[in-house]
Amino acid sequence: MRTVRTITRSLLAVPFFGAGLAATGASAGGLGQPIPWEMSRQVPITENACDIMNFEIGLHWLSLAISLFVLGLILWCVFRFGEKRNPSPSRFTHNTAIEVAWTIVPVLILVAVAIPSFRLLRTQLADPKADMIVKVIGHAWYWSYEYPQTEQGGGFTFDANLDEDKQPRLLQTDNEMVVPVGKIVKVQVTAADVIHSWAMPAFGFKIDAIPGRLNQMWFKAEKEGTYHGQCSELCGQRHAYMPIVVRVVSDQAYAEWLKEAKTKYASTDNGQSFAQAR
Repeated sequence: MRTVRTITRSLLAVPFFGAGLAATGASAGGLGQPIPWEMSRQVPITENACDIMNFEIGLHWLSLAISLFVLGLILWCVFRFGEKRNPSPSRFTHNTAIEVAWTIVPVLILVAVAIPSFRLLRTQLADPKADMIVKVIGHAWYWSYEYPQTEQGGGFTFDANLDEDKQPRLLQTDNEMVVPVGKIVKVQVTAADVIHSWAMPAFGFKIDAIPGRLNQMWFKAEKEGTYHGQCSELCGQRHAYMPIVVRVVSDQAYAEWLKEAKTKYASTDNGQSFAQAR
């Protein structure tokens, strides 16, 4: 989606940026797609995305508190130690208590930030048992999706190209990746030519698609709907025209889609091209 913003309008918004940071994440942005003038993230529909938003909100409040504290110190020093109030300035150069404090306090702040950060990384790198697996291949400049043959169905592949006639513009594809709601989906990502990046903001995940390498991520969507993302690695001339669309549906709708897709799309090598996932 392209949003035209004039320079004048952008400059007028600058004074309110600091105040907006504190409110960022208090109310999420659009459901599965960006909205004009959005300052927050998209509505999170996975546990990981919710944790990322909560972590971001906490960092903003922490940054605001530190900024106000430093501003207060500056104003107090200007008022308390100005030339009029202190015609004879102090001559000392060291204060042990202050030096210890400004060393220990930042360390404690970093530790407090590191704990939830490492927790997020652990969640992202976890390897839960998969309910299904989809292989994603980045091309110049479109995506391919392969569904392995399972008891429920699969054994087919299809391409997803930009569809400029659909809305939101430049975020829709002719075919969509479809997954069931409430299931752990593992996505194996690679590329056929150059480095791409499969990114889905509402899921809180982004992973590089590298030729000759198979990367893996997972998500568990908790809400039905259609969610949009884009390639997030500068991959060439049409990098901006590689949208990602994931449609999350009910178990029944997913089973029906598998039956339709089996006849609609050409079959792959019986799913043999897939790495084994637990």
